[in-house]
Amino acid sequence: MRTRMKVPPGLPDTLRRGTINLSPAAAVALLSRLLRVALDVKLPIILVVLAAVASVPLVYLIRLKLRDWRISRALARTGTTLPPFWDGETFGNRDILEKAVERFKNGYIGDGFWDKIDELGHFHGIRILGEPAYLTNDASVVKSILATEFADFEKGEVFRDTMNSVLGVGVFNSDGEMWKFHRMMTRPYFSRDRISHFELFDRHTAIRKMKDRFRGGHAVDFQDVISRFTLDSATEFLFGACVNSLKSDLPYAHNDPVAPRFAREPNAAERFSVAFAGAQNVISMRMRTSWFWHIEELFHDRSGEHMRVVDEFLNPILEEAIAKNRAAKAQAQAGSNDKPNDDETLLDHLVKLTDDPVVLHDETLNILIAGRDTTAATLTFVVYLMALYPHVFQRLRAEVLEKVGPTQMPTFDDVRNMKYLRAVINETLRLYPIVPFNIRVAIRDTTLPNPTDPNGPRIFVPKGTPVSYSVFLMHRRKDYWGPDALHFDPERWLDERLNKYFTANPFIFVPFNAGPRICLGQQFAYNEMSFFLIRLLQNFSHVELDLSAQPPDARPPPEWASAEGQKGKEKVIPKAHLTLYVHGGLWVKMIEAEKDV
Repeated sequence: MRTRMKVPPGLPDTLRRGTINLSPAAAVALLSRLLRVALDVKLPIILVVLAAVASVPLVYLIRLKLRDWRISRALARTGTTLPPFWDGETFGNRDILEKAVERFKNGYIGDGFWDKIDELGHFHGIRILGEPAYLTNDASVVKSILATEFADFEKGEVFRDTMNSVLGVGVFNSDGEMWKFHRMMTRPYFSRDRISHFELFDRHTAIRKMKDRFRGGHAVDFQDVISRFTLDSATEFLFGACVNSLKSDLPYAHNDPVAPRFAREPNAAERFSVAFAGAQNVISMRMRTSWFWHIEELFHDRSGEHMRVVDEFLNPILEEAIAKNRAAKAQAQAGSNDKPNDDETLLDHLVKLTDDPVVLHDETLNILIAGRDTTAATLTFVVYLMALYPHVFQRLRAEVLEKVGPTQMPTFDDVRNMKYLRAVINETLRLYPIVPFNIRVAIRDTTLPNPTDPNGPRIFVPKGTPVSYSVFLMHRRKDYWGPDALHFDPERWLDERLNKYFTANPFIFVPFNAGPRICLGQQFAYNEMSFFLIRLLQNFSHVELDLSAQPPDARPPPEWASAEGQKGKEKVIPKAHLTLYVHGGLWVKMIEAEKDV
């Protein structure tokens, strides 16, 4: 199975950068030696040392000037322009970097690097120690990156290096032929409705676990419950081996009197879940500290211990699947059908295509992140918003009872016919998109639309320039969604605003990505979320937040209350690693529905 890298992830890049940046000093020392040997010229040692020290920043500045000169020639040749740049107050814009890291830890989603995005025209640049990067929340630019100019962009070497210790060579961390290979492997499995898996969702006991707690008068961390549900569903769906995280006891709130009596060591499923989130936190922080993370992890991989726990769960499953497939191949008749059947898991399908343990490990882990974290995050925020807006909860529950009934198992037709359910999910994804930030890197000199002057010169993007885009901020723009863009209102998906805004410009809403890399499991995610919400509303007639159960460090700062729109109404702290989540959990209480409704 996949062997964890023994070389700390920060070491290779640090050595590479050190070799490049110190090469001028080495050249000075070599020149001094050559002068002494060939011409018998002995330079004073202090002069050699000073020249060597001065050569490092001098050559660095020369490289920057040469890059700027090349870009200026390209601008003149192509008739393009550069975006406005945000300049800080300290050398290398260290102040911007430090503020961004602090805001990532303590601020609202989008604070930090994105503070100037509206002021600078929805597309601007930042240079951190001379390294340029572009940022945007413009739909036309996002459309170009993800679709029309897709061939000019990729995840990039920097992204792959940053994510490698967790995502490996999986579909979310690969480009080119490797990405096409992963896409080819998984596409057939997600290309059709898998009706049988509604029964899979129903086998897991999330709602029963919540009822037991609510009957005792205790609050429940819904984020924890739904993360267990999606983890159990995803592991059974993908691997045919459920991690059974719902079988262990749910946690009690910090202020619950019984909590000390039930304190215990986490079991294997809980350790897996915690490690899974911890590894994603590590690589997310790497992305926000530029290349500095290599120095911080020069001698130690911060994701290593997390991934050891993850591998303890995943590797035995992969080994069993590979062994089972090899045995089946030995008995199979020629001309057998490689198409997935209704009882086949994704892993069963993948091992037919490759028995490379690294590829299987990384691909299944990538799909597990997509299938578990994204759905759990969306359902957490749906329940959060229904607790904040009781009229939405009541209307949605009325639709459930009308279209499905109080106890019946929902069908695919039921889900397709529930317009308000889809509107609630979409509005949640608009305000809280699963992956709030993403990045692409130009693989050649190219151009992008100019948001500040659509009819003017396009923006020049030099080869190797990273372009970060924020779906989170794009989904909240008033010029895209109307004056109430910052407010939660599922009706916008049912009234005239749908055609006025979204239908006229579909790229203003891309919670599942877009273009060739659009999420293959999008429909599966909608089905799973719809199924769970239907079952939830069949069983409960009221939901409310229990803010007293929220940990003290997980409550919004007072200054948020004066903000416009949803930020001003927040009762929890939304955070993000690779995906969104609620800091400290979402503690709720619910009232069971009467059975004769």
